[in-house]
Amino acid sequence: MLDFFTIFSKGGLVLWCFQGVSDSCTGPVNALIRSVLLQERGGNNSFTHEALTLKYKLDNQFELVFVVGFQKILTLTYVDKLIDDVHRQFRDKYRTEIQQQSALSLLNGTFDFQNDFLRLLREAEESSKIRAPTTMKKFEESEKAKKPVRSMIETRGEKPKEKAKNSKKKGAKKEGSDGPLATSKAVPAEKSGLPMGPENGIELSKEELIRRKREEFIQKHGRGMEKSSKSMKSDAPKEKGKKAPRVWELGGCANKEVLDYSTPTTNGTPEAALSEDINLIRGTGPGGQLQDLDCSSSDDEAAAQNATKPRATKGTLGGMFGMLKGLVGSKSLSREDMESVLDKMRDHLIAKNVAADIAVQLCESVANKLEGKVMGTFSTVTSTVKQALQESLVQILQPQRRVDMLRDIMDAQRRQRPYVVTFCGVNGVGKSTNLAKISFWLLENGFSVLIAACDTFRAGAVEQLRTHTRRLSALHPPENHGGRTMVQLFEKGYGKDAAGIAMEAIAFGTVPEKHGGPSLGSFVFCRGSARNQGFDVVLVDTAGRMQDNAPLMTALAKLITVNTPDLVLFVGEALVGNEAVDQLVKFNRALADHSMAQTPRLIDGIVLTKFDTIDDKVGAAISMTYITSKPIVFVGTGQTYCDLRSLNAKAVVAALMKA
Repeated sequence: MLDFFTIFSKGGLVLWCFQGVSDSCTGPVNALIRSVLLQERGGNNSFTHEALTLKYKLDNQFELVFVVGFQKILTLTYVDKLIDDVHRQFRDKYRTEIQQQSALSLLNGTFDFQNDFLRLLREAEESSKIRAPTTMKKFEESEKAKKPVRSMIETRGEKPKEKAKNSKKKGAKKEGSDGPLATSKAVPAEKSGLPMGPENGIELSKEELIRRKREEFIQKHGRGMEKSSKSMKSDAPKEKGKKAPRVWELGGCANKEVLDYSTPTTNGTPEAALSEDINLIRGTGPGGQLQDLDCSSSDDEAAAQNATKPRATKGTLGGMFGMLKGLVGSKSLSREDMESVLDKMRDHLIAKNVAADIAVQLCESVANKLEGKVMGTFSTVTSTVKQALQESLVQILQPQRRVDMLRDIMDAQRRQRPYVVTFCGVNGVGKSTNLAKISFWLLENGFSVLIAACDTFRAGAVEQLRTHTRRLSALHPPENHGGRTMVQLFEKGYGKDAAGIAMEAIAFGTVPEKHGGPSLGSFVFCRGSARNQGFDVVLVDTAGRMQDNAPLMTALAKLITVNTPDLVLFVGEALVGNEAVDQLVKFNRALADHSMAQTPRLIDGIVLTKFDTIDDKVGAAISMTYITSKPIVFVGTGQTYCDLRSLNAKAVVAALMKA
């Protein structure tokens, strides 16, 4: 049973609609338009929305969309046939009204398609019932039944032909292998010319026996004696004087006092002064304003110089025929026309580090978008497919929701609470480093930051954040901000519960209440801190974990569920290919499975790191955005605090499509 079937134009005008149930089809169809059609994700012709499954078909020649919806628990085998029949019947019946392609003609047109649709639906249902079920093959129909009985009977004493051939081959090999050995063994006896004895076969004289024994002894023990003599010579200088271990300038020494980092530090005390060069730590460029990502490289300049050089002109007749060879000439595109071009485009995307499955889906989406579309006279298939693919990629990199952290932080300030951001990701992608970059960007914009050290597993994680906090404090000392501490580290050491540390950090960063009883923050830290001041932003650093580690993914889901951060950022590196899809899918799935909330909290945005190491292989940006429909909020491009960029979709697509 169908819930609805609707036909509408790409401009948004509903031409005809069939309603099988009382529920409105507006919500599911709008979700399909918003999540699939506008986002260029038409590689698959089905879409799931809540309890419904929607199947659709695009008519690019007349700019129409056919959508059918039914309950996803049902398995309706006739839906594909029905949507094809309705598409063909509706297009042929109302061709004249549709060909005008004006909104006024579509509004004034009358599309009475109810009876035709019911007839096609009835035919499709009957055809699915008529189809006979598959039956098992009988023995008479098998290949074994066609063989004669005589060929399967073996009499005693006879070997099959194949076995006999194999045994002959093996016998030949054995004879061939025994021959050389026998001759080689017989050679020394012939050469010696000694008489054969009854015991050993050869009788030797006393002198000959001594000489042969001596040669065997030298061969066995001569090499070992040489090695031992060499080792004695090499060990001799080592025993004379041992080399003293080198003491490095910043290496420290093996004293317990120096190596002991377990001394408790009071949260809220300012960090010590920094002795390093601040300009080297900060980097160059405006820190408070994110610059757009630049994907150009030195190869682009060389290509531009080569393009300006005059090229040798070919024959005018051959050049003219070559130019006219690829023109389409006002015809509708088919799958066969685009197949070779799409194959090259798919291989090109995979070579640029796009995940293989996503490259296939992108090319399939472009094929569905262009199939049946009438091209201009002076348009080639290659240029048309390339332009459509570029438009799809730009649309993918500009997803539905745009994350504006500065606006959201100011909104949280008005409600007198900190804006909480949680960073998660796999091991070694640069979570702590990019957290420090984002902290510097927020400090440059005048917001105070509290860094919560919730990575209680990795050795040195707290010390790394303490170093970043000390450097950021040197760049933004309290003297420049009216005595207010702009950046501070909140840590409880190692081996503690990360969710509990994050909760205490958020409570510590909240502005204390002026009236009434004591707030949660003042209650928790009344013993350990001198003052409890409000922070604008709380950045929560978590431990790196692989997507297949169920206990660690459960702990991450608990941290996010308990503390309900305003933004959950997944930190991924730009070096990955197919692994990006696996990481993001399993992270989202684990957060949904292990969450205790009714509506689980998933990833809200992406931080793409190590972008300066990949040249023009920027496919990971496409893979991550396509699989999650979430925006890339920040891009890390270096080691200093100013090496943070915002994503420029057109620059990334230009680098991706570059040959």
